[in-house]
Amino acid sequence: MTFQEVFDEVRNVFMQADVSDYQGHLALQVNLQGDGQGAFYAELNNGNLNVEPYEYYDRDVIFTVDSNDFLKIVHRKLDPVFAFTVGKLRIDGDLGKALEIQKLIKN
Repeated sequence: MTFQEVFDEVRNVFMQADVSDYQGHLALQVNLQGDGQGAFYAELNNGNLNVEPYEYYDRDVIFTVDSNDFLKIVHRKLDPVFAFTVGKLRIDGDLGKALEIQKLIKN
């Protein structure tokens, strides 16, 4: 898959999440490796969600992961905590905020 295909698929899943009750600010950057390599960010800000195919320099956390593994996480076929534990997902930044990605993949 190309980066654009991976990004579009992830964005579609994230945009289905109901974040209307989220208060505060959270900025996540995802650095994809392997096929579909690239970077994008998701920003939650007081109930609004933006997902864009750019790096975000004022971020709370960075995820670095193979694009195929990230798609598995997004489609709930790979638990993000397990992926982190076995080294498939690297997290830099606030681990507490990193766990909030689960709000975006709940379906």
